Amino acid sequence: MSRFRRRSATGLIAFLLIPASAVIPTASQPAAAADGPQYERVLNGTFDDGSKSPWWSSGNTPTTVDAGRLCAEIPGGTVNVWDSMIGQDDVPVESGQPYTLRFDASASRPSSFRAVVQTASTPRATVINQGIEVTTTPQTFVFTETSPTTSEHTQVTFQAGGGAEPYTLCLDNISFIGGVVPPGGVRDFGSPVRVNQLGYLPSGPKRATYVTDETTPQPWRLLAANGSVATSGRTSPFGADAMSGTKVQLIDFGTYRGTGDGYRLAVGDQLSEPFAIGNHIYRSLRQDALAYFYHNRSGIPIEPAYAGPERARAAGHLGVAPNQGDTSVPCFPGTCTYSLDVRGGWYDAGDHGKYVVNGALAAWQLLDLYEQSGDQALRIPEAGNEIPDVLDEAKWELDFLLRMQSPSGMVHHKIHDEKWTGLPLKPADDPQPRYLYPPSTAATLNVAAVGARCARVYARWDKALAARCLTAADKAWKAALANPAVYAPPGGEGGGAYEDAKVTDEFSWAAAELFATTGKQSYKKAITTQLKAADGFSWQETGGLADLALARIAWRLPLLERWRLTQRISKVADQYVADLRSQGYANPYLPADGKYVWGSNSAVANNSMIMATAYNLTHNGKYRGAALESLDYLLGRNAINQSYVTGYGERDSHNQHHRFWANALDPALPTPAPGSLAGGPNSGLQDPVAQRKLQGCAPATCYVDDIGSYSTNEVAVNWNSALAWLTAFADTKR
Repeated sequence: MSRFRRRSATGLIAFLLIPASAVIPTASQPAAAADGPQYERVLNGTFDDGSKSPWWSSGNTPTTVDAGRLCAEIPGGTVNVWDSMIGQDDVPVESGQPYTLRFDASASRPSSFRAVVQTASTPRATVINQGIEVTTTPQTFVFTETSPTTSEHTQVTFQAGGGAEPYTLCLDNISFIGGVVPPGGVRDFGSPVRVNQLGYLPSGPKRATYVTDETTPQPWRLLAANGSVATSGRTSPFGADAMSGTKVQLIDFGTYRGTGDGYRLAVGDQLSEPFAIGNHIYRSLRQDALAYFYHNRSGIPIEPAYAGPERARAAGHLGVAPNQGDTSVPCFPGTCTYSLDVRGGWYDAGDHGKYVVNGALAAWQLLDLYEQSGDQALRIPEAGNEIPDVLDEAKWELDFLLRMQSPSGMVHHKIHDEKWTGLPLKPADDPQPRYLYPPSTAATLNVAAVGARCARVYARWDKALAARCLTAADKAWKAALANPAVYAPPGGEGGGAYEDAKVTDEFSWAAAELFATTGKQSYKKAITTQLKAADGFSWQETGGLADLALARIAWRLPLLERWRLTQRISKVADQYVADLRSQGYANPYLPADGKYVWGSNSAVANNSMIMATAYNLTHNGKYRGAALESLDYLLGRNAINQSYVTGYGERDSHNQHHRFWANALDPALPTPAPGSLAGGPNSGLQDPVAQRKLQGCAPATCYVDDIGSYSTNEVAVNWNSALAWLTAFADTKR
């Protein structure tokens, strides 16, 4: 996984079988084999490496890999055949094409089950549905049928429920071959002229990238909406861009000072996507990036007056059936004897978990946004209560974080479902039991840090909350000192692990925030980390936040310390500016190992925040310019011509991995809200969709806008908080 996002299991797509009595169980005549290559559509069908991923099973059907076979313990006493299943999601099929399902099967006793290939969402279409009689001797089964539909979200399942007695079912050599489109298809990145598809500030940098094998300067034209030439020039050859695997040239039209909508850049007959030039181009995005948090609140109805009728929904996890949380949540069995009311907060990402280390960073970033850029009017229920709207939104998470503190002062690491739930699923329909997972030193120090910042920021607006925050921060700090090495373990089920076995950085960040709020020298002496370009900052690497905390109260430091702080932050920002200039797509994120991580777009935005902070300290325009160019990357000037922000740009991400924003699976559900930032390219390809579609991808192209690709296309609160911070900076520093 990555230090930017930890996810330990696949999100299963919810399945509802059409009863067998409604399906003709006999196979039709085998379809003729397709000419040309025969493409394998399932992953890991042989289990030779001992792994069972990405195969999943029902919660009552544990599986293991035994002697190169996937063996499932089928329970007895179930009613329906689909009550016990093994399956794989996101298998593509094409209408009118023949597909052959082949597998070996045996069982601990003679038994029967069904092999089903069927779309996962309504209206459901069945490719194969065959009854299987199996014995203790392995047998090979082969079925060929023609697909009646085209879908990228088909399931291959083996359904073994409905029997009176338990038994063991073993499968091997599972293959599903067919179709004429190769895995991943033929990727179309559109125009080779790559621009910020939202637009440019008149006073900011205005650059674009042109993908070409040409080595000499090429003429370019800036076209106004009516097609007239607004200005022109010649490209600057750049050469090979290592992260994208392409050769590029650069276009600089920064001297043009006109404004308007519908501009395009042209090189020869190649036209860019349209964009605007104006002083207020980031105003709407700034608001939408913050609105993301209301949409993802837990424990409150999301009302049409604020979210629009399409994205309105019932409150999730308020103890109303079928929910089993979050008003009185017990600890994970064997870890404590009490329950806590942990309602509220923000759902972390595409799932319904709530995680302290991620949520605290997001809340901290909103508080820092307010200190940096001021308030932003939001459509939320609290609007008009005389407290800044940004602080009202942050309070929703802060209240949750304070509820996660145990009587001892330590803070529970997370709360989430017992098992992974499927897609799609509205929060109010989640039936899973919920547990508090054990406290950790990292989570405790996160609450100490954000609690201290809360106490300072809310002192003017909500004295009661400020006092609660400072009390909780002090209690957390003391608890962490008494328990300095309580680590969140890796792995787990039903939610992300967010493991962290190094907490010196959290101690330093918390100390810096407590010093910034209280001025106590004892906290200042506990600051042991500094911002480093190699680390930046993330939920797992928080040492650099100590310097960013001090930057907010630089006036409290002696002159020499203030100068040194400015030098440290500027040195890191200089490295990010250099990284941006060394790439053909102006990205301040340049991984040393050449591999993009999970949530790479958050690294882009966080590195940009550091450059913007350097600008605030020095007023050196190169830092502002680089921060603004980083938005170019996020909004379309990148290797795949993709705006990673929903609703902004002609080629925007709009199928992110999310249980409620699941229109890709259920047309009755909404698409992601405008302003939602996708995770972005990830060389790890840790989900089946990415593994099928992106094998061999250059690092900067390892992304697909598919709801099943949780490793490249999820959303997360700490990614959107970074986008919100950066767009607020762009809107106020125009």
